[in-house]
Amino acid sequence: MTDPSPSGSADAAAADSAAAFVARWRAADGSELANYQLFVTDLCRLLDVPSPDPAHDDSRDNAYVFERRVSFRHGDGSSSSGRIDCYKRGHFVLEAKKIRLVAAGKGFDDALQRARGQAEGYARALPADEGRPPFLVVVDVGHVIELYADFTRSGATYTPFPDPRSHRIKLADLAEPGIRERLQMLWRDPLALDPTRVSARVTRAIAGHLARIARTLEGAGHHPELVAGFLTRCLFSMFAEDVGLLPREHGQGAFTTLLETLQNSPQQFVPLLAALWREMDAGGFSVVLRATLPRFNGKLFKQPEVIALDREQIGLLLQAAHADWTQVEPAIFGTLLERALTPSERHALGAHYTPRAYVERLVLPTVVEPLRSEWRNVQAAALLLANEGRLDAARAEVDAFHHRLCQVRVLDPACGSANFLYVTLEHMKRLEGEVLDQLHAFGRGQQRLEAEGLTVDPQQFLGLELNPRAAAIAELVLWIGYLQWHFRTSGSGLPPQPILKDFRNIECRDA
Repeated sequence: MTDPSPSGSADAAAADSAAAFVARWRAADGSELANYQLFVTDLCRLLDVPSPDPAHDDSRDNAYVFERRVSFRHGDGSSSSGRIDCYKRGHFVLEAKKIRLVAAGKGFDDALQRARGQAEGYARALPADEGRPPFLVVVDVGHVIELYADFTRSGATYTPFPDPRSHRIKLADLAEPGIRERLQMLWRDPLALDPTRVSARVTRAIAGHLARIARTLEGAGHHPELVAGFLTRCLFSMFAEDVGLLPREHGQGAFTTLLETLQNSPQQFVPLLAALWREMDAGGFSVVLRATLPRFNGKLFKQPEVIALDREQIGLLLQAAHADWTQVEPAIFGTLLERALTPSERHALGAHYTPRAYVERLVLPTVVEPLRSEWRNVQAAALLLANEGRLDAARAEVDAFHHRLCQVRVLDPACGSANFLYVTLEHMKRLEGEVLDQLHAFGRGQQRLEAEGLTVDPQQFLGLELNPRAAAIAELVLWIGYLQWHFRTSGSGLPPQPILKDFRNIECRDA
């Protein structure tokens, strides 16, 4: 039955407009020069956002135009000019092409990579007082739209957005409301797409819940260290169910369902939770959840001490469990968790923490940018080999770089709760996602690589920390971050077991 409401009519009209747009542009076979401005204008109409403005002679006035002029400064002191196909200040640089190649072919990917490189060059050539836009948009007119983001706005590292698996939007994907909404935000408020903004809000809320629970347990006479260990196991269980490591049914995780059941039977809380954590540690069939569990191992569940909770305290745990743990921002979670679980630090829960942008100012130039520069060279060489029909040699080039990426070691001699280490891990996982995408295009599977132990993982991120609680949190932060990126880059497939490995990469000692 058709929805007669205004919202239903609007949704139907939007779907019809999207279908008409797709049909119109799927048939377009003219050149980029002939069609790209009309394509962008039609796309703006579909998204209900303004079209580009008329251009002025003075580029400083051209905040949203086609053919925005930029000047390139060269090392020998000379300069040359270029034109951005479509530019929206503070939003994006758009580079358009019409690629007359098979979409699944190596030449097609090569052409899109070159277009991305052009867009990056244009972004860096913009006047310093305008800043770098947070997005690059690469368009193959009438075929695909690719998004790359750098929310630091340094212009140094644009990465596939939202991740390497879903940054390419096919023309038919515009039928999906979520895709159109993403593009609308690109035009209207691109920084709102920064996942760390949402994550920061979620993370602060979760830390607040944990602080309240910790306060009630300490008030009942439990030692802070016991409380910290217990809540750490609880929160990892909440995270595990939200990413699919624990079973879900009817949209809710099994751990949350168990807590709801135990709220009415708090006397069963200790034996059932202790049994579950032993089952998670060993893997296999869980009597508590009546499902088969992966083997978690590590050291998190080796001593599954459980604190008896009353109905109200279980209710506080449930509030935390109902949060979306996939949205936790590990870059700040460690700091907030440490404050939540440390009585003397709890007053500072809403206070300043090291901003991610500050962390990235150190991490990007020292670790990430050199690796990305190396990857650009490797990828260019591999695509050239593939285009020559030497696919085995192309795979070998990318394989060698991936192997090197998985061997890089990063040390923070005063790691705290692993903010710097996590941000480095995240950027290396982003890069690995691009490498794996390229390997997939060359016929190599990620699951096989992970089964061989070839993946960027917490073992590579080493830390020294005097505070034992911070050191334990640092390990947890790295594992949560690693697992988040595993699922973002590989979909729903489980990582190799055991899920948690005791790498002893964070040592509690003085540097």
